[in-house]
Amino acid sequence: MRRRWLRMLTATAAPIIAFTLSPAPAHATPGVPVFPGMEVRQGTNVCTLGYVDPQMRIAFTAGHCRGNGQVSDRDGNLIGSQALFRDNTPNGATVDTNHQIADWEAISLSPDVVVNNILPGGRQLIADPAIVAVAGLPVCHFGVVTGETCGTIQAVYNGWFTMANGVVSQKGDSGGPVYNLTPDGRAAIVGMFNSTWGQYPAAVSWQAASQQAREDVISAASGSVAPPTPEPWSAPVP
Repeated sequence: MRRRWLRMLTATAAPIIAFTLSPAPAHATPGVPVFPGMEVRQGTNVCTLGYVDPQMRIAFTAGHCRGNGQVSDRDGNLIGSQALFRDNTPNGATVDTNHQIADWEAISLSPDVVVNNILPGGRQLIADPAIVAVAGLPVCHFGVVTGETCGTIQAVYNGWFTMANGVVSQKGDSGGPVYNLTPDGRAAIVGMFNSTWGQYPAAVSWQAASQQAREDVISAASGSVAPPTPEPWSAPVP
């Protein structure tokens, strides 16, 4: 998926890359490490960084984590800035399982930070288009509060899924990667933690989020105005 993303961006037009990367703050702290599973802060929101693409220098977290546009690590060091987001996450509302949930934010990373795609436990986090969210798939979730917990996907809905059998989450885990452990010792991302649906932790599908991000980048670079993201509910606390 990472290579396909790269080919799409570079093949479409140079302004797409400029659009994606230009918002990164020039005064970000040099040498600060950026990796999936790290704590990120935006305004008063504390969340977990999800997927990180070292080649494109783009990172993802939950869309409801957005704050003032600037993104920092737990020590207040600036690492980048918000480029794009979608968020229609319900807060305390009854959600039909057919409702599409979109909750992601793309972050343009500063050229001064040191980027990698290694989870805190040492596994490389990759995007593999052959591994997608399906009921029963063994997965693990990493959040800055709960660490790594593992279980299975309980059910898959419209752009999101729920987890059970050991996966837990708390405030601050939003945006954290949900991944399948591969036989070669790596981790393939299948989603990013969103909130809870009843008793089950829920995540947005990486396949859906990355597709929406590509559509929004192409739309912005072409000069067209993308349809506004519906936000019928206020965003939950990260």
